[in-house]
Amino acid sequence: MLIERTKNGDSLSHHIVSELREGVLSLGINRPERKNALTPQMYTGLADALIEAGTSDHVRVVILHGSEEIFCAGNDIEQFAAHEPAQDERPSIYFMHALSRLMKPVIAAVNGPAVGIGATLLLHCDLVYAGRNTQLVFPFVKLGLCPEFASTLLLPSRLGHQRAAELLLLGEPCDADRALLLGLVNDVLDPEDVLPRARETAARMASLSMQALQTSKTLMREGIQQACEQQIAKETVAFSRLLTSPEAKSAFEAFLKRRKPD
Repeated sequence: MLIERTKNGDSLSHHIVSELREGVLSLGINRPERKNALTPQMYTGLADALIEAGTSDHVRVVILHGSEEIFCAGNDIEQFAAHEPAQDERPSIYFMHALSRLMKPVIAAVNGPAVGIGATLLLHCDLVYAGRNTQLVFPFVKLGLCPEFASTLLLPSRLGHQRAAELLLLGEPCDADRALLLGLVNDVLDPEDVLPRARETAARMASLSMQALQTSKTLMREGIQQACEQQIAKETVAFSRLLTSPEAKSAFEAFLKRRKPD
């Protein structure tokens, strides 16, 4: 069954493709002409689908994926720079809460660049399979901003401060092999094998007790969930403040004009 919808039930065109099959909901980001960069409408569509998945008896496991060439380039900078709502109205925050609060298993199938929120969202997935062409990039500081989606909490706690600083403060790209070494992904595969592997694992999970799966994930997340919520709130305030800084404005302008920032 193929489902495409937004919050109001309207078609989201082909930018977010949703397929439900045998208890597995696959949500595909499909905007290749902009490297799968996310718009406010796409955030809302993803969030609505995740919230609905959380309450649906028909959904047991969720897969997030892009294409074999690109996972997600993060925010659409052109739209983001032109109009950014108040911090409590940002569709990206709506999406963050929808994903972080979902207590059904989430599997990510990642190929190519995963940039900004395209990388930080992986920290909230239960399993991550990466193609050999995968590259995780956390470019926030280079854009005059601070990291988001509780990455300032989760990465240091998982990797230690120094390794997290390489990714978050320096914005050093992280290829698939290093991501595997750091424990950020579960396995590295050829790009064409990533989504089939995610689907195979999802099918195995979907055959298990739904109550046992959800209870187990809830227990695994219980100790960190409140801390993540608090950190997202702190990051959002800081992000919104930095967004109006001269450094961020210069970085955005340089990005759009394909030049180095002043």
